Amino acid sequence: MRICIVGGGNIGFYLAKTLLEHGHDPVLIDADPALCRRVADSLDLTVVCGDGTLAEVLAGAQVAQCGALAAVTGRDEINLIACQTAKQVFKVRRTVARVSNPKNAGVLKRLGVDIAVSATDNLTQLIEREMETSAIQQLLNLAGGTSSLTEVQTPPDFLYAGKTLAQMTIPKDAVIVSIMRGGELVIPRGNTQILANDKVVVLAKNTAFHELTRSWKLE
Repeated sequence: MRICIVGGGNIGFYLAKTLLEHGHDPVLIDADPALCRRVADSLDLTVVCGDGTLAEVLAGAQVAQCGALAAVTGRDEINLIACQTAKQVFKVRRTVARVSNPKNAGVLKRLGVDIAVSATDNLTQLIEREMETSAIQQLLNLAGGTSSLTEVQTPPDFLYAGKTLAQMTIPKDAVIVSIMRGGELVIPRGNTQILANDKVVVLAKNTAFHELTRSWKLE
């Protein structure tokens, strides 16, 4: 998933690094050229130097293609404006704002921010959990958050409908555990087909799961 991060300080840097490790595609925005250089030299991701509250800067970061925006600067007002602009102008589905003053959390939510969290919260897990759609539901978090058991519902226009598991490319760190179809449980084998509207339970490392959902066009 492509995720925009506004703020390249310690929290933004750690968030970007962790999202990369989990198989996401983060893009980071910061107004400080020195911070931008540090992030660009350390991480393999797109870095945009500019004011993350400005529509033209967000457009340059292609925020309209992002599934979420997390504003994690140290100033609550900047985080609010960045989230409002992303949602109202670019129709970003989920916005997350870091709040330095916990008293501001309720205000930010009333002003349109989807999730307002303090710096002590685990932003990575929060973003991934909140970005789950009706088609993707995490059932169990495993191995310290590095793996999960997740239910995926294939869409009506599923790209691989009718193909068997043996014909599909499934990441080596992912296993199809079961398939629910019309109320019936199917224990998959190599010749088992996956059809549209199946509910598929996947056991996978986070990176492998994101690779699978990208190839299945579920993100």
